[in-house]
This record gives sequence, structure tokens and C-alpha cells, in this order.
Amino acid sequence: MILVTGATGQFGSKVVEHLIKKGVNPYEISVLVRDVTKATSLKEKGIQIKEGDYTDHSSMVQAFQGLDKLLLVSSNNREAIENRTAHHKNAIKAATEVGVKHIVYTSFVRKPGFEDSAIADFQNSHVETEKYLKESGVSYTILQNGIYTEMILAFLGDKVADTKTILFPAGEGKASWVLREELAEAAAHVLITKDHINKTYTLTNTESVDFTSIAQNISEVLGEKIDYKSPDINEFKTTLEKAGVPEIYIGMFTMWSTALKQQTMDKEDNTLSTFLDRKPTSVSQFIEKVYS
Repeated sequence: MILVTGATGQFGSKVVEHLIKKGVNPYEISVLVRDVTKATSLKEKGIQIKEGDYTDHSSMVQAFQGLDKLLLVSSNNREAIENRTAHHKNAIKAATEVGVKHIVYTSFVRKPGFEDSAIADFQNSHVETEKYLKESGVSYTILQNGIYTEMILAFLGDKVADTKTILFPAGEGKASWVLREELAEAAAHVLITKDHINKTYTLTNTESVDFTSIAQNISEVLGEKIDYKSPDINEFKTTLEKAGVPEIYIGMFTMWSTALKQQTMDKEDNTLSTFLDRKPTSVSQFIEKVYS
């Protein structure tokens, strides 16, 4: 039996889809969800629905009974980063107590020196979780996923075609962007194949791309010049404030743009290509699909 946490979310739901596509019987899949009313479509497929969440230890103890493999999808809690770490540890503790045989954990890509980056707290949450998992005694696989290609659209905003300008303070920073969909497919692959015991994988694209290249890609698709401007971070904040962007999003945009500028996520790797048995979707392919 395989259990996927966060199965009504954008990542977990895709993992379930790929497990079924790869031939896993839906009756051999269970999911942990906070709201069972959102899992109707999964239940109709024959998937076992377990209600619980990362803050409720007893609910996870009950849900994890009899599992061979657990896909622990990292928490997306938007409050304090420490909450995420606590959530992950709660899940690992519960899995250990009931004898889950193997845990696959979705972590995040990192490079040497990440401690000084703008996303250091976010990274440290994963570092602490990985350490706790390794010390738990349960066999594990850690998937250090790259930044989602889909995030590019959030960083660009929806006015690029109108303004002909990308305004984002990432400088010349590159990232090895990868589709959430393909990371979910890779997670499904790891769950149903062998030789992944106690291994850590970097799952990123084979080429890192900056926003200058992204602007060029959009220009080619639209047939008109798109400029990329990387303003001072304070100027960028002021611009967003005047535009009425909520503070929580301003903080997110500035944090991730700074991390990109620091070259925190430009780690290229071929492992994802191996798991997919094809090259991952490139940024240019993604841009063409979105803007054509």
C-alpha cells in the first residue's frame, strides 16, 4: 500500500494520477487529506481516503497503519517556517511508530552556501527534516526538487504582453526550472521502482535559465520585443506597494528574486531525465505553450 499526503494539492494529486497511469491499482493507493469533501474524485476511482493533517499526530498514526511506502509531500503552511518543520517531524514520527517501511520526502534543491541565501530559513526547514528522517531508522528517499517552472508566471505577472516589460529584481540569476507535473511523475516513478533505498536525488532541469532568456523566449512567441528590467529591490517593493500588491506577496517576490539573483537554484542535473526517460520540458517550450 502506498499513501500520498497532500493528495488534493497541486503536487500530490498529480502523483496519484501518475501512479495510476503507471499501472498501480487505485485500491493499492491511499491518501491523507484534511478535507474529505475535496477528495470525492479520488474516492470514486477506488482510492482509500484517510482524513488527517500534519498537526494531528493521532490522525496520522491511524492513517499510516499497514503502509509499505509513504510519500511525504512537504508542508505548504504559509505561517512560520518552523511550522513546516514541525509538520514534517510529526509525520515521520507517526510513520516510525506504526512501522511504515519506506518514506519518500519532497525536499528542495540546494547548493553549498545556501545558509547565506535569501531563502535560508526555507532551506533549513528541509535540512532539519532530512536529518530527522535519516535518524528515524526508516528507509528513505529524498527528492530535492528544483523550483517550479510554473512560478515564472507568478513572477512575471499577467501584464507582460501589454507592458512589453518584465520587472523583476533577479539580476542575471539563473535557475534550473522544472515543471511540477514532471516532478510528480518522477515521484511516482520512485515509489514504484527499486534501488532508491536511502538515496538523495537532485531533480532539476539540464539547463539553467535567467530572465533575460525568458524575455527573449516571450519575444519570439509574441513576435515583439519584451524587455527585462531588474530594478533595485527597494524600488521594486515601492512599485508593488503602489500597485496595491498584498504585503505577503511582496515579501515572497522579494525573497525569491533575491535568491535567484544569488544563484541559489542554478543546479543542473540529469537524474530527472533518467526517471522520466526523456528530457524535461524546457523553459522555452513552456513559454511557447503559455504565450502562443
